[in-house]
Amino acid sequence: MSELKILSPQEQRIAYEIDHKTRKFVHPNRAAAILQTIREQKPQIDVERGLYFTESFRETEGEPLILRWAKALYHYAEKATIYIDDNQLLVGRCGKQGRYGILYPELDGNIFREAIKKLPTRENSPFDISEEDARIVTEQIAPYWEGKTFHEDLAKALPSETTKLTYNPGKELTSRYIVNETASFRSSIQWVHDYEIVMQKGFRGIRAEMKEKLDQLDPYSPTDNTEKKPFLEAIILTCDAIVLWAHRHAQKAAQLATKEKNPVRKKELEKIAEICDYVPENPPRTFREAMQAQWFTQMFSRVEQKTGTIISNGRMDQYLYPFYQKDIEAGIITDDEVQELFECMWVGMAQFIDLYLSDTGGAFNEGYAHWEAVTIGGQTKEGLDATNALSYILLKSKREFPLNYPDLAARIHARSPKQFLYEVAETIKAGEGFPKLLNDEDIIPLLLSKGANFEEAYDYSVSGCAECRMPNRDTYTSPNAYINFAAALEMVIYNGRMRKYGEELLGLETGRFEEFQTFDEVLQAFLKQQREFIKHAFIQQHEIIRLRGQHFASPLGSALHKLCRETYTDLHQPKIEGGIDLGYFEYMGFATVIDSLAAIKKVVFEEHRITLGQLKEALEHNFEGYEVIRQLLLHAPSYGNDTPYTDEIGKLLDKEAQDFTRKYGNELGVHLDLRLVPFTSHVPFGKVVSATPNGRYAFTPLSDGSSASQGADVHGPTAVLLSNYATKNYNYREHAGRLINIKLSPACVRGEEGTEKLVQFIQAWHDLKLWHIQFNVLNTDTLREAQKHPENYRNLLVRIAGYSAYFTELTKDLQDDIISRTEHEVI
Repeated sequence: MSELKILSPQEQRIAYEIDHKTRKFVHPNRAAAILQTIREQKPQIDVERGLYFTESFRETEGEPLILRWAKALYHYAEKATIYIDDNQLLVGRCGKQGRYGILYPELDGNIFREAIKKLPTRENSPFDISEEDARIVTEQIAPYWEGKTFHEDLAKALPSETTKLTYNPGKELTSRYIVNETASFRSSIQWVHDYEIVMQKGFRGIRAEMKEKLDQLDPYSPTDNTEKKPFLEAIILTCDAIVLWAHRHAQKAAQLATKEKNPVRKKELEKIAEICDYVPENPPRTFREAMQAQWFTQMFSRVEQKTGTIISNGRMDQYLYPFYQKDIEAGIITDDEVQELFECMWVGMAQFIDLYLSDTGGAFNEGYAHWEAVTIGGQTKEGLDATNALSYILLKSKREFPLNYPDLAARIHARSPKQFLYEVAETIKAGEGFPKLLNDEDIIPLLLSKGANFEEAYDYSVSGCAECRMPNRDTYTSPNAYINFAAALEMVIYNGRMRKYGEELLGLETGRFEEFQTFDEVLQAFLKQQREFIKHAFIQQHEIIRLRGQHFASPLGSALHKLCRETYTDLHQPKIEGGIDLGYFEYMGFATVIDSLAAIKKVVFEEHRITLGQLKEALEHNFEGYEVIRQLLLHAPSYGNDTPYTDEIGKLLDKEAQDFTRKYGNELGVHLDLRLVPFTSHVPFGKVVSATPNGRYAFTPLSDGSSASQGADVHGPTAVLLSNYATKNYNYREHAGRLINIKLSPACVRGEEGTEKLVQFIQAWHDLKLWHIQFNVLNTDTLREAQKHPENYRNLLVRIAGYSAYFTELTKDLQDDIISRTEHEVI
């Protein structure tokens, strides 16, 4: 790294590590020691979850699904190996020591035999597996699930016209990346539990409530016997299962304590045993007990199901605060000890790696993606500022502990304290991509418009990548479609076909591109293809909603949801009385499409520099020999520069998509809202799209989220915000999150003046009522050096799409995409 460059604190730390050949920690505490032992490890597969679920399901065929799920959880709690890591204060892991992933055969067990062979050597997020465990997978787990998985049923259920946009012909395990369903590699979209009920009642209290309801059932009622009774028995058994799992940890800690020679560690193990005997069975009495109860809950939830983006942690600074306040006032704990407990949790999270067996899932979630969002700030249920001492401790931990876990999210509102905004800005300046910001002024009115009351809307939690959840009111869990609208544009150019897939007719035949006489003809042809794509996404969703309740149950999630407990309904059922069902469909390549349409309008129809035939010829040749045409296209107006010319096109595309869901969403019984949150999927989606009229080369990444096309935002980051504002239809409610990536040079935010500028920029984003924003504060030269010398930059963190990951664990395509983002030198 050049000495002339201003470096972010992260870059300074890495420069130190390169020079001194050792990791640098602000506080070299026990969590740092654990991190040192796991960071370089390749994740390994633990087969116990998949094996014990399979054993249990073999024995329970014909029983109600929710009861089968509860029995599988109990079987796991009874049989799973119990591990307690050296130095850890919080215990409860669902796999081998080190970095690990677990199996969910009910999702895609039909591909296990093939996928297990590829995992150790695949480019995206590889995993190791022992020969013995591979045999267990192929001989004991996979055979039972073949023919029974959700993925197989969904592939059979889709109409042929939808199937050809979804899967490769004869290869229903692989996506075409056109209209992409995401339900096959996760059993639920992102989710947040009501952790507060565990703090208030413990699982003994939940069990007692369910037992009372069970005792009150009418013994002659067919509904009570066939619907309510299995539900209540499943919740009771699940409560017993998590308590058993905790007690087994208590026994393990006590055993280790008897053998421990170090008196300090011996005392720690004895304390762990005492705590695990008490929580989560009972309501916690102290901050440390509350942390342990929460940890058991979130980890057992990971055993229960594969939640898309991992289960989120909710508003930790709110439901943990009463325990913190009480212990601080009593002198039981210090702020440093609180921070150490958080960091023990973070390294525990970092060892659980969300395993995607399918190539599609892996491509969507590069760099061992994770979104176990921890929410800070925001407002109380009464609408008052919610910032407290824990909010600041959590920010401090992110600045001082160099780890990409957890995914910290800060809620910003009109009365967020100036100190909080400054601490948020200082944390962003550290350069590791935290926290992402969500805007109460955009989100809360939308939640109210969709049926929430004020208390529920004020109390939302950030969930997953850039979403939000209202615990006890949200009830929709079905994964949704990612739609490649750059492919729709390509089908306009090639009359319903794509160069990647030859002469196969995939979309509508909207006419010969070179024969269109006006820009409006081109635009209307695109809008027809856009509507056709959304139609097939909604057909997918209809079948996904219909089938999921036959394949998945969530007795733990249902136990922690007020409406499920009140209506005796499993969380994965299509409709829960009193709930609000918030789904989405993803608009992939937003800026790619806007810029392409703007270039056609400007260069072909207004300036008459080239014809549509000449443009098509250049695209067919991927601009080889046509660089002059490419430069004309690149210099046309681009989205992200506060230009009405492009932003008006973007607003029309946004409106047309929302018009479709406004008309047809009710048929699905869901708010299926327009969303622009790509994860890393803009990279694989780009690999099927040939050259586009914005000058983008064939099979390179599409634009991500609602950010500008790579390198196209040349008028500063505020212009990116203004283009986002100008392309939103604020008179519509059929939209959800928009993800904005901003890359800043450390020089433009250095010192107190830089912090003030960044705070002002955040306030401008807030005032424009934009949903989400996240930052990379890094020098592009650092990223290029990391590509050349990955061995020196193993610990370099970058912001991807709603999460941060180690740069050297990404594919080169995604690395190049991050490098190509505009580095703004001035705010």
